[in-house]
Order: sequence, then C-alpha cells, then structure tokens
Amino acid sequence: MAKSKLNWLVPAVVTGALVPFASIGWRATHHRLGANPIATALNQVGLLALIFLLASLCCTPLKIALGWTWPARVRRTLGLCAFFSALCHFTIYFALDQNLALASVWKDVIKRPFIAVGFAALVLLVPLALTSTKRSVTKLGFPRWQALHRLAYAIGVLAVVHFYLRVKADHTQPVLYGLVLASGFALRLIASAKKSRDLRLRAAQRAARSGSA
Repeated sequence: MAKSKLNWLVPAVVTGALVPFASIGWRATHHRLGANPIATALNQVGLLALIFLLASLCCTPLKIALGWTWPARVRRTLGLCAFFSALCHFTIYFALDQNLALASVWKDVIKRPFIAVGFAALVLLVPLALTSTKRSVTKLGFPRWQALHRLAYAIGVLAVVHFYLRVKADHTQPVLYGLVLASGFALRLIASAKKSRDLRLRAAQRAARSGSA
C-alpha cells in the first residue's frame, strides 16, 4: 500500500482519540457523569490511557501475526495519545479529587499500591513522550533510543496491574487486557526466537560452504 494513500491514518487516529474526551467533557458540563462525576471521569480517562497504550504495543504483534505494516505508522501517535490520557487521568486525580494537595497525593502513593503503580507508569511514560520525535532518534542514536523505548513493555505491565488493583470486585476486564498484553509479548518472543534461529542456520550454512570450498 503506497504511503501517500495512508496519510489519513494519523489524523484519523488523533480525531478518534479526541472523540471520547469530547464526550466526557460534554457529559460533565451537562451533569451526566453520574452521582460521582470526578470518579467517573477519572476511571474513563484512565481506561482510555490503557487502551491507547496497549494499541501502541500491539502494532508490532499485528505485523508478526498478520503481516500488517500500516499500524507502525500510527504507533508513535497512539503512544502519545496514551501519555496525554495518562496525564489527564493524573490531573483529574490531583486537581479535582485531591484539590492540589501534594501531601495528600504523596500519602496516597505511599499507602495505596494501585496509585503507586499507576504513578510509576506515568513517570516512565514521560521520557518516552519527550523522545518520541525523529530528532531524538538521531540525537540519542538508534540503539540507545530503542533501549529507552523498551520501557513501554514495563509500562504496559504496570498499567494493567494498576487497573487490576483498582478494581475491587469483577476483575474480568483487567484480566482480558492483561491477556492482550501477554499475547503481544508471546508473539514478539516467538518472532525473536525464529530470527535468532534463522541467523544461526545461515551462519552454519556459510561455514559449511567455506569448509567445502
């Protein structure tokens, strides 16, 4: 598929990502977020952050499993959407739920594991968002940039654990998201093992040809 025919992908993802935020904003201004609007907004924006994060982590597994290359064009955009959503999630918690009380937030981070895990995921997202540009790849060098952005795997695990610990009753949803994440990891490991095996096989074949020459 020609690149020129896929120029609509990034704008489409950004537009689609803004729709649920617009919906939450509209419902908030019309008092339609239920009895506890802050908790509703907090939960829904947090879920959006997880969805965008997992979507960005699924781009490579989709290529491995189905041969699709187009998801790679929106991977960075999805990652930035995840960061934006996570930042909004924290801002709602800090500004509206905790009334900008730093001491109260710090106490929550120390005493409530799910908040500590979620905060750690947000902190780790910051350097990834700051180095998401092509200029950053050039400045850091691809090997170091790639090593840094492997933090996304750890962030995905932290985000799922945060969701799991946050849910008090039915854990079906966080478990399903965890299975999606684990499936992506499994596909990556299988592909990596196959690549290593193929490299060893080609090396052995070259050695055999050199020995018989």
